[in-house]
Amino acid sequence: MSTSDASAEAHPLFAEALRELGLDVEVRRFPEATRTAAEAAAAIGCELSEIVKSLIFEADGVPVLVLMDGSSRVDVELVRAELGAGKVKRAGAELVRETTGYAIGGVPPFGHRTRTRVLADRGLLDHEVVWAAAGTPHTVFPLDPKSLVAHAGGTVVDVREQSE
Repeated sequence: MSTSDASAEAHPLFAEALRELGLDVEVRRFPEATRTAAEAAAAIGCELSEIVKSLIFEADGVPVLVLMDGSSRVDVELVRAELGAGKVKRAGAELVRETTGYAIGGVPPFGHRTRTRVLADRGLLDHEVVWAAAGTPHTVFPLDPKSLVAHAGGTVVDVREQSE
């Protein structure tokens, strides 16, 4: 699929980011929503851990993007320590849209309205290909994790909750 086809499926802001980056990715559209990692994995037919969750947190009131695999949860204490912040919490829907230009459930890992600090959990690098939202709750795209983290301007860190 060419970039022009991809941009027809992707959110316009994300399609523009793909053009600017010169990225030719296959954007897949699903009739059923792929808003959650589980929905996306089921629709694509991949492992839950191959889904990239693009999550916005507030660190001392400043938005930060955390990229996490779909089968893991973010440890906010590890994020707080990584950023040297006093307080970290999940951002509300309004701040997510304001910061990224997208609604929760469709936030891609890059192509946002504003520049934010990006932390990418090391677990993403365990896969050859990962799938992320393409700006809408119905669209996803595949990319190798190193490229995804590089295009997002991410720092690879360990911020996943450890199981007991």
